[in-house]
Amino acid sequence: MSLDPDSPPPLSPSTSRDWFFPSPSFIHASHLSKNPTRRFSTYPRVPKPHASDSRPPKQSTFQSFSPSGPVPPRDPKYAGLRRRIDFARRSEKSPRQDESAGVSGRKPDVSGISEKHDVSDGVSVDKASAGKKFTGLAGVRLKVRWQMAFSVAILITAFSSLLHKNFSLYKQVNDLQDHISKLDVKLHACSLVDSVDLIPQESHFLNKTLKNSALIVSLTLLSIPFIFFKYVDHVSKSRRLSDNITEEVSLNKQLAYRVDVSLSVHPYAKPLALLVATLLLICLGGLALFGVTDDSFADCLWLSWTYIADSGNHANSEGIGPRLVSVSISFGGMLIFAMMLGLVSDAISEKFDSLRKGRSEVVEQNHTLILGWSDKLGSLLNQLAIANESLGGGIVVVMAERDKEEMELDIAKMEFHFRGTSVICRSGSPLILADLKKVSVSKARAIIVLAEDGNADQSDARALRTVLSLTGVKEGLRGHIVVELSDLDNEVLVKLVGGDLVETVVAHDVIGRLMIQCARQPGLAQIWEDILGFENCEFYIKRWQQLDGMQFEDVLISYPDAIPCGVKAASCGGKIILNPDDSYVLQEGDEVLVIAEDDDTYAPATLPMVWRGNLPKDFIVPKSTEKILFCGWRRDMEDMIMVLDAFLAPGSELWMFNDVPEKEREKKLTDGGLDIDRLVNISLVNREGNAVIRRHLESLPLESFDSILILADESVEDSAIQADSRSLATLLLIRDIQAKRLPYREAMVTQVHRGSFSQGSWIGEMQQASDKSVIISEILDPRTKNLLSMSKISDYVLSNELVSMALAMVAEDRQINDVLEELFAEEGNEMQIRPADLYLHEGEELSFYEVLLRARQRREIVIGYRQGNAEKAVINPPAKSERRRWSLKDVFVVIAEKE
Repeated sequence: MSLDPDSPPPLSPSTSRDWFFPSPSFIHASHLSKNPTRRFSTYPRVPKPHASDSRPPKQSTFQSFSPSGPVPPRDPKYAGLRRRIDFARRSEKSPRQDESAGVSGRKPDVSGISEKHDVSDGVSVDKASAGKKFTGLAGVRLKVRWQMAFSVAILITAFSSLLHKNFSLYKQVNDLQDHISKLDVKLHACSLVDSVDLIPQESHFLNKTLKNSALIVSLTLLSIPFIFFKYVDHVSKSRRLSDNITEEVSLNKQLAYRVDVSLSVHPYAKPLALLVATLLLICLGGLALFGVTDDSFADCLWLSWTYIADSGNHANSEGIGPRLVSVSISFGGMLIFAMMLGLVSDAISEKFDSLRKGRSEVVEQNHTLILGWSDKLGSLLNQLAIANESLGGGIVVVMAERDKEEMELDIAKMEFHFRGTSVICRSGSPLILADLKKVSVSKARAIIVLAEDGNADQSDARALRTVLSLTGVKEGLRGHIVVELSDLDNEVLVKLVGGDLVETVVAHDVIGRLMIQCARQPGLAQIWEDILGFENCEFYIKRWQQLDGMQFEDVLISYPDAIPCGVKAASCGGKIILNPDDSYVLQEGDEVLVIAEDDDTYAPATLPMVWRGNLPKDFIVPKSTEKILFCGWRRDMEDMIMVLDAFLAPGSELWMFNDVPEKEREKKLTDGGLDIDRLVNISLVNREGNAVIRRHLESLPLESFDSILILADESVEDSAIQADSRSLATLLLIRDIQAKRLPYREAMVTQVHRGSFSQGSWIGEMQQASDKSVIISEILDPRTKNLLSMSKISDYVLSNELVSMALAMVAEDRQINDVLEELFAEEGNEMQIRPADLYLHEGEELSFYEVLLRARQRREIVIGYRQGNAEKAVINPPAKSERRRWSLKDVFVVIAEKE
């Protein structure tokens, strides 16, 4: 067979394996440009096929090629192509053969498995054979997985090194251009040449190569996330196939969980991820623009940022490549800014939501903090607002386990003027230290813990836990704690936990003792309301150095705008001595307890000349027996009985009318600590019945009682509305029964005094019956109290409003709690109403100072008076030195020792 002399000689198998075919990428560009004739010198010359030879050559595989056999004829046109194909097949076949060999060596016999199939099922296989098969498949998948990971790592490393080399070459070219430019400037300065262009031709080729590399790198980096997600999805599918053997969580779920935890734990994870995505988009966009435009890399980065910031900037792009890249960058920028707007919107919404729900921190000092929510809150806020009015207003922070908007709405419905006081509501639990710090508990000047409505023991237990939380504040407390308790038995435990920081006010006990005092002395409830509230006069303690060395008798008439009531003795460790002896001399450090309108409205003045006079001779205050009725049953009934036994004269009777069976009453009283056999002044009379049934009430001698106390029954005390409804029904029934039994008296003075009701009306008859006996009603809701007070069918209504006043007063000055405890106790001093004939004669003209000094002969302190034709008493009257004419129908309000 003749060969073309210009064609290369036939190749043996060994020659074909050693033949080198250079790729165009390994041919340097400089060789192509400098010597075009040597362009294809390394390739064998292949002659063109003859036109008549149209039959395709006979193909042979690599397996049929034998190095020892003769060389088969072949078409020289396809020689190089066949060599490449055979080489590729050989390279691809060897790993597959190895893999198949490895699999065949480990693969079990399938025939044995197929024989064990169940005919009815068709899907169950032998567990041992299936396990071996899955082990072989898992090994293959693991090998493929590692090969993919290794290939991706090699690809990234290669492109990274190529990118680094290209950028280093580009930097060198730029440095050379700068150096040539400087030399060109020097040559122009020396007028040696007009223009010099020494930039080599290779710089353009290097710049183009660098741009192509940048474009390839950008595309590669963009494909990396897709490759990663495909890899994760492949691994997850592999693990899902193995769920019947191992309970391993898929990789995509693990990654999603890690991302979720990172975004939840780290507060700045979302904006940081957005920032990283923006920077990556700028860099990738800059690389892509650098590859398709003639601009520098810095300019491309700037253009990439402008496309991201404003999607309309790409409108000036020219060319398919720049437009395609700019549109892609602008689309990514729109996504970035959409996510940014979403994050900003969520952050603003979350901030407003936290403000709306009261989760933000209170940055205040010297504020009053109220923990809890109850029906006493309205009266408490009103009293605090009145107390802070002289200071231009104050700050009151309320924290309860309620929604902030609901609390603000309920406070807005309260009908009182805040007088410049700001009320801030926060939602939180007083049992959590983080919530307590949120309301600046360590900087509050007073902390009030309100009792919850409902069960007394549960309310006191929660108050105890709140005190424990307050004492556990690391920063310490600047102010004191005022705790409202529901049961007197729990007071000792709370004081034991709180120590010197705690002042307790037992609401149930305060109301019970006030009811007893007011039942014995009609009109005393209005006096207590004036003294406990901040609207009129209240207690204040202050030191005056100019009074040191003065006797208490002279101190009494030293204040024209206040009435001294006691002394805080420094020599007794700060103990408050109420109603001391006239001979007591004020020492250095002593403070004076007074009743005044405000703490800045009084001051001592020069001693006036006051005529003492003498008391009426041989006059003793009579103390007669009384007959009292209790309607209802309270938890502290034994305490009320003991207090009443200390107040009443011997031979008095206490009737108890309620639903509790008589056999259980003695047991309850005994369990409460009352020994009935030790009662000295009263005797108990038990009657069983329902106080809201008229037939049961008619069995009682209602017209013969000196005073009747309608108690909030224990069975309904958890609900203020039910308790008040029951008390109101009992009051109306008792007054109606009394009016029917008592003879009707036509008294025009009584009608004018009590209201404009007609004589024949039912309420007019009830008002007439109220002149015979006193009825004290315990009302929990202040709104019900206002309705009963206007009707004038009850002597007075005691409600939780008095407890709120006491809490506000103790919150403003914790020392006042010692004064109130003594005034409510069975021993010591108390508030009393005295007739005028104990101190003066009919028609006698005296100043208030003279009446005050006459009362000191009985060791009593007169704090006010009520004229016979007046409805209210005047506490701390003005113009104490002016004389006026007194009547024996007038009464005086005094602080005296209990008889």
